[in-house]
Amino acid sequence: MDSLFSLHRLTEAVRNAGADIAPTYQEYVQLAFAIANDCGKEGQEDFLSLCSLSPKFNRQNAEKLFKNALNSGRNGVHLGTAFHLAQLCGVKTEQMGTMGTVTPGSLTHTHDRAHAYNRCTQEKYTEEEEEEEEDSLSYKEEFTPGSDPLTSLPTLDKTRRWPRLLEQIISHASSDAQRDVMLLGSIVTLGSTMAWHVRCIYGGKVISPCMQMITLATPASGKGVLSLVRLLVEPYHDEILRKSDEAMTCYLREKAKYDALGKGRADVDAPVMPVKKMFLISGNNTGTGILQNLIDSDGVGLICESEADTVSSAIGSDYGHWSDAMRKAFDHDRITYNRRTDREYRETKKSYLSVLLSGTPSQLKPLIPSAENGLFSRQIFYYMPPIRKWKNQFYPQDANLEEVFTRMGMEWREQLKTLQMGGIYTLKFSDEQKEEFNRLFSQLFEHSDLINGSEMSGSIARLAVNLCRIMEVVAMLRILESEDMTRSPLLMPDPDIATDNLKDNIISRWEIRITPEDFSTVLSTANTLYRHATHALSLLPSTEVSHRGNVDRDALMICMNEQFTRAEWMQQAKEMGIKPKTAQTWLKRMKRNGLVESTEKRGVYHKPKPKEK
Repeated sequence: MDSLFSLHRLTEAVRNAGADIAPTYQEYVQLAFAIANDCGKEGQEDFLSLCSLSPKFNRQNAEKLFKNALNSGRNGVHLGTAFHLAQLCGVKTEQMGTMGTVTPGSLTHTHDRAHAYNRCTQEKYTEEEEEEEEDSLSYKEEFTPGSDPLTSLPTLDKTRRWPRLLEQIISHASSDAQRDVMLLGSIVTLGSTMAWHVRCIYGGKVISPCMQMITLATPASGKGVLSLVRLLVEPYHDEILRKSDEAMTCYLREKAKYDALGKGRADVDAPVMPVKKMFLISGNNTGTGILQNLIDSDGVGLICESEADTVSSAIGSDYGHWSDAMRKAFDHDRITYNRRTDREYRETKKSYLSVLLSGTPSQLKPLIPSAENGLFSRQIFYYMPPIRKWKNQFYPQDANLEEVFTRMGMEWREQLKTLQMGGIYTLKFSDEQKEEFNRLFSQLFEHSDLINGSEMSGSIARLAVNLCRIMEVVAMLRILESEDMTRSPLLMPDPDIATDNLKDNIISRWEIRITPEDFSTVLSTANTLYRHATHALSLLPSTEVSHRGNVDRDALMICMNEQFTRAEWMQQAKEMGIKPKTAQTWLKRMKRNGLVESTEKRGVYHKPKPKEK
């Protein structure tokens, strides 16, 4: 019982000193085995008492660890280890002697043995035995509260040059993240107006520049700039409404004449009421409402809402559930609806719906309740970091940005008329561009496969589609910079146009090219958008997928060499602010799933070669 009495005295001294003698997981395990080996189950309360001084103390986990220590029997660790840990924290163990039980002389041998054990086996324990402990304890990740990742998400390359209109738009941004959001948001809105007029062939299908983007940010982080981006297409929307109202006025006039005919109406066809066309479609809509708006507008429209919960509330309402339309619109699929009341069947053979939303991270889950329903992988995501310091909100010369963007919108409306009158423009890639595109996405796909398994495969495949759409917009904007777009070297008649039509300058189909510089600029966004989508995935609840990686795990894996030790993994995690138990669990799970592999040398891992598809 001398060991148990010594433990009581040690516990008393440590508690009086208020010392956390097991601040790391390694010391925590050593303490459990030291007490279990020399004091048995009678030492459990002292162990819990010693551990309770740690801010990370969890009684249930501590009890489980001590029980494991009692059953596993690591005989090389003894009570001297506990005294050594106390002395390292400044607890004066030599002053605890009472009745000759614990004195400097009686502790010398035990203490030296513990010190030697720690010195000689620390590396071995860290890299070999700790993993065995995790298997029995089944620790889970400890996620940082809040929605921000521990490692800052990358922004787009500021050195890249975009077409003149986009450069003009982003010149009004006040931060890198705001610049990115204005750039991507502008591409989405401008691309939505091009609809079926601009396209490219990808995956054997015709795709037009109609995209869906969600910007996530905590309140007052600057996502409100998307309301300015909306102004770029409001003049176009207003003109469509004006023409629709004029058509309705004409109809009412003709209807009044028709009604005045009396019996003569039998010899005259009744006027047909025109549909209500629009471009900007309200997100606060029913399922039938959104379909009707789209079909009335020939399948073309843009939903632009500054609060994502406006859309998510509509989707979740009794008459909502139009997320199906968003998924179909990504592939320009046919959209139909049938009313049972009057047996009305309506359809549009091609849909060109674009979506631009912004909201807080908490608004993402109601909008996309599951990453497996297909809506997640179709989105372009951008996560804006919170504002850490005050920013001057007084623009030079008190510029009214709403007026600036409205003026740009009116200029774009006129350019759009020129584009639409030209007919259809098909983007063609050179063989070198196709090879570069495939090489980048092959690398990105393999990288994601090694780190996340198949969780992000769908998102990467559809990110490639979205980048093709961005290239369509960028190529068209570059061509429109010419005073006479038909003379642009990036524009040429479709080779299938009849010779007589070429002579008469009757051309309704064109081929367009994207410059090598613009192609490289758009391609440079792939990795950044992938990282933002990976972080957005971690904000969703896991359903079919039991454990979900996030951008911090991705960033940690990127930092590691092709071959690395467990100690290097833990050290890098510590530098990145990742909690030890989280890093340990990630490594164990990745090893179990084949995302990292052990080498012949214990405690050394390497990244496996990508699996063959």
